[in-house]
Amino acid sequence: MNAQSIQRGRIYTVSELTHEIKALLEESFPFIWICGEISNISAPVSGHFYFTLKDANAQLAAIMFRGQNRQLKFRPEDGMKVTCLGRVSVYPPRGSYQILIEYMEPAGIGALQIAFEQLKARLQEEGLFDQGHKKSIPFLPRKICVITSPTGAVVHDIVKIVNRRYPLFIDIIPVKVQGEGAEQEIVSALNLANSKAKADVIILARGGGSLEDLHAFNSEAVARAIFQSNIPVISAVGHETDVTISDFTADLRAPTPSAAAELAVPVKAELQMRSRALQRSLIVAMRHCLSRLTLQLDQLKARVAHPKKRIQDFRLRLADLTRRMNVDMTNSHIRRNREHFRWRQKLLYKNYPTHRIDKLKTKFNENIANLIKLINNNYRNNRVRFTALFEKLFLLNPLSILNRGYSITRSMPDGGIVKDADVVAIHQKLHITLARGVLICRVEGKQDHDSKNI
Repeated sequence: MNAQSIQRGRIYTVSELTHEIKALLEESFPFIWICGEISNISAPVSGHFYFTLKDANAQLAAIMFRGQNRQLKFRPEDGMKVTCLGRVSVYPPRGSYQILIEYMEPAGIGALQIAFEQLKARLQEEGLFDQGHKKSIPFLPRKICVITSPTGAVVHDIVKIVNRRYPLFIDIIPVKVQGEGAEQEIVSALNLANSKAKADVIILARGGGSLEDLHAFNSEAVARAIFQSNIPVISAVGHETDVTISDFTADLRAPTPSAAAELAVPVKAELQMRSRALQRSLIVAMRHCLSRLTLQLDQLKARVAHPKKRIQDFRLRLADLTRRMNVDMTNSHIRRNREHFRWRQKLLYKNYPTHRIDKLKTKFNENIANLIKLINNNYRNNRVRFTALFEKLFLLNPLSILNRGYSITRSMPDGGIVKDADVVAIHQKLHITLARGVLICRVEGKQDHDSKNI
């Protein structure tokens, strides 16, 4: 087909064409049911769900806004097959079409069942079902708090069974057990029971019903309120085949509300019967014990002497011990004085004057001998030193040098010692000291060491 042969009609802008397509799609598919598999689901901070619905041959972008997804009873996940109610829309900025989901439910299995399984798995992972957190139910409570509907047969059955087994005070907190607002009322009732803190055990009960009827007992808020309760909680929801999240979280699960009443209190008649049996056993045991103790007492009486005789024996023994003590004290005193005297005698002998004089004389003679020996040694040492010093002094004496042929020459009339021939003038008188005698000479000439006349 030739483009020029086609008659030119209205020319659309992109926006106009997109707007026409958007109006056509939204008018043709105002609300439709669609089934597909969820893929690439994301939930940003806005709270909206963005995902893709697909089957084996095609895929479609989908959006579920926060206002709609808040009403979901389960959490969509990748790979989950769902049936949705929505309307087709076009997003002009990208020119793409998508479906806006208003309602969603799982395909095949119910939404409530999926929500139940998802919540159960999450709470179990957090540890809310662990046995370590379970509190023990008191054997004989003084007060029971029952949280249930005030109009059903459950409350009457519990009151009747408790009064029949063991009458005690029952505090009933009426709540809605299904429908809108039931979840909040149950949580408030649990908090109220704990704030009063007057009950020993709480029974959370309702009759049987469908999964939708038991939805309040499968909620996360109720489960956490049970877990945080300081008072032990017995969960009695539905029939024996009904299982709820509150059963897993509670400290004890009762198959029925009537069974919860039986688990909460014992039978008074049975306790009285058991008490009487224990009383009879205690009386028999006490009598047997008294008989045995009486026999032991008689045996001890036969072995134990009369107190008066024992006192007389003690008096005789005391007198004997007193006498022996006096004798021992006297002998001990004499022995101590004798030993002290001998010690003084030895000390006096050591300090006797003659003995001390002999010791001092011996010591004196030893000191005299040592002194003489010390003087002789000192004399010999000093004599040797004196001889050595005398020889050194003799060698340094000028007169001894003159005996070897030397002389001392002095100039006249000043008397100065002449050491150099240059300081003496011809015809000057000299005073020459010899080893024996003195010469008065006159200088006739001078000569140096090389024997040359000056």
